Amino acid sequence: MRRSLAIFLAVTGIIVIFLVHSVYTLLTLLVEDGSADAIHSAEIPAPNSPLIDNMPQYIPKIIHQTYINDSVPEIWREPQRTCIDIHEDYEYKMWTDAKSRELIATEYPWFLNTFDNYSQPIQRADAIRYFVLAHFGGIYIDLDDGCNRRLDPLLSYPAWVRRTAPTGISNDAMGSIPQHPFFLLVIESLREYDRNWRLPYITVMYSTGPLFLSVIWKKYMSSGSNVGDGVAGGRVRILMMDEYNRYPWSFFSHHKGSSWHGKDARLIFWMGSHWVMLTVMGFMLAGVVGFGLWWVWGRMLLLGQRRTKRKDGGGGVWERAMGWSWRGGKGGYELMERHQV
Repeated sequence: MRRSLAIFLAVTGIIVIFLVHSVYTLLTLLVEDGSADAIHSAEIPAPNSPLIDNMPQYIPKIIHQTYINDSVPEIWREPQRTCIDIHEDYEYKMWTDAKSRELIATEYPWFLNTFDNYSQPIQRADAIRYFVLAHFGGIYIDLDDGCNRRLDPLLSYPAWVRRTAPTGISNDAMGSIPQHPFFLLVIESLREYDRNWRLPYITVMYSTGPLFLSVIWKKYMSSGSNVGDGVAGGRVRILMMDEYNRYPWSFFSHHKGSSWHGKDARLIFWMGSHWVMLTVMGFMLAGVVGFGLWWVWGRMLLLGQRRTKRKDGGGGVWERAMGWSWRGGKGGYELMERHQV
């Protein structure tokens, strides 16, 4: 019994280790707050401060946005206008579906098949933002993000992304110099993560969306590449929530968006708001499954022992019920004592 228990625990341990290894990067995201690379409020001059002119400019003055065509819906024209109007000296690029495909076909033909075969249009909108930052550099901004102030201070960081809740980073506002190693890694990883997870929300999030970007960010940091400031460095700075959109002096203002979310997204959001209950239920389910596996394992061992005894002329439950006991050796059955009640 001790040997069988040891084998069962060993097999269970191997399975657990395999599962933990498979989701290790996701687990580490739960404890990663990005504070080591945060862009702190103290290093950002106030809007219109003369100190901004003394800051280095690494990222080119280009604003990138994406939409199906040039006819942006009314709900997003106001945030779009705020970014254009206060950055009159920036180049503005609107990446329509046609222009996005043309860039991929011309400059990155190795990715065209993946790009064309994405099942969700938002996946192409996600992917193109990584390619334009890696190719041209500049700042990408979602259409539902308006600009509260000029973005000049953010040009001083060769690559930056923003922190999101509850964990990881988002892809709705990002900046980079051309050919930054982080965004090169991102575009190189897109084909590897192109999988269908059945639920559209999960598929988008983990193939091209914020979850995908967060996983690549963690792998980038684990590789030791996230070091060195300036254009020769590889560090990716993190725009925290306060600096993103919580205050009048923050860089962005958020407007209604996320039009691609479906019913499955509402399910995911519900799960996120009830994570404590679901975690407890998960442990309970794991306990039930573990007990079930142990029971099946024990039954398999018992059946194996019975078959072995029968081959050797041994007995089992039926023989004991009839009053016989196995003593081992040749002709090893003996009649057990019976007590009359």
